[in-house]
Amino acid sequence: MGLGEDGTDGLAPASLAAIGAAEIVMGPPRHLALVAPGKAGRIDWPVPFAEGLPRMLAHRGRRVVVLASGDPFWFGAGRVIAEALAPGEWRALPGLSCFALAANRLGWPLETTRCRALHAAPLSRLRADLAPGVRLIVTLRDGDAVRALAQYLSDEGFGDTRLTLCEGLGGPREQLTEGTAGCLPDAAFRHPVCAALEVAGDGHVLPQTSGRPDTWFAHDGQITKRPVRALTLSSLAPRIGEHLWDIGAGSGSVGLEWLLADPSLSATAVEADPGRAARIAENAARLGLDRLTIVTGRAPEALDGLAAPQAIFVGGGMSEALLGWLTEHCAGARLVANAVTLESEALLACAHARLGGTLLRCELAEAATLGTRRGWQAARPIVQWSVTL
Repeated sequence: MGLGEDGTDGLAPASLAAIGAAEIVMGPPRHLALVAPGKAGRIDWPVPFAEGLPRMLAHRGRRVVVLASGDPFWFGAGRVIAEALAPGEWRALPGLSCFALAANRLGWPLETTRCRALHAAPLSRLRADLAPGVRLIVTLRDGDAVRALAQYLSDEGFGDTRLTLCEGLGGPREQLTEGTAGCLPDAAFRHPVCAALEVAGDGHVLPQTSGRPDTWFAHDGQITKRPVRALTLSSLAPRIGEHLWDIGAGSGSVGLEWLLADPSLSATAVEADPGRAARIAENAARLGLDRLTIVTGRAPEALDGLAAPQAIFVGGGMSEALLGWLTEHCAGARLVANAVTLESEALLACAHARLGGTLLRCELAEAATLGTRRGWQAARPIVQWSVTL
């Protein structure tokens, strides 16, 4: 089976040759409309996309061409189709991606332009990218998503962002339309469409280092505060591709900051309180971190069956039962546990004596008004134990 290409909205030469030798051509109706009548049978690729795989596989052993947009292995259909087939059973004929075409139309160097796929993802995925001067090229689901994007940018304080809306790049109906998020032209936009953004505005910019301000996380007081969170993330030491368990997640701030460290990271937040679990979901949605898995339940019972972690954080509520379960089931994982009560401190001190690792006591104080002057207002000391189980 061959994987054909359409250069986002126009057929690449290599694809034309493949189509000429095909028995079956599959693709969305707008792609099939670009193919001249021939001997090959035609099959519309359905929506949702996954329903097309059985139709394709029903013709296994025949010469099938699937038309897909741009470079199929850059935010495209290539991975899904290749995973459904055996090695050597398919061949890809890539064309120029919409990112490459848009960058060349605008004169933007791709190596310094952020490329994001929003055709099947929430617009909030952009939140960490929003800073004045940043250039982005993003794919969009359909023409209606253009105004949704503009509204999202305006709501976040970046209504001055300059937008170039790119329709049908590389095809006969290619069109570029300019405007700003706060003042789009009164026009209808047609799929396929992507948007090039030059971010501008006075909205809040998400810092790039751990220890983000507490204001980024809605909470009921149950939150690992900013300085301690920075210390905790440093001890957790996220590495590419790793998975975290955030046990007793509270506001979810530690797990969310873990995810912000790299797109390859994943995390599961375990929280016994349903209200807090719902708040974690809200915080994740605001930051565009929909890849956070949230489990409502009490550890260790709620941990059964979860994807194995490489790192574990227990922000409070460590018990002998939980520590025993983690020691038995999570050998090799890095564990970081914080304690603020005497009972929890005693537990961590005993565990440190038995299992080793690092035991750290952290005392912080902030300047505060004291009568007509200022003085130090101390926070409760934090004891942190870090160990590889």
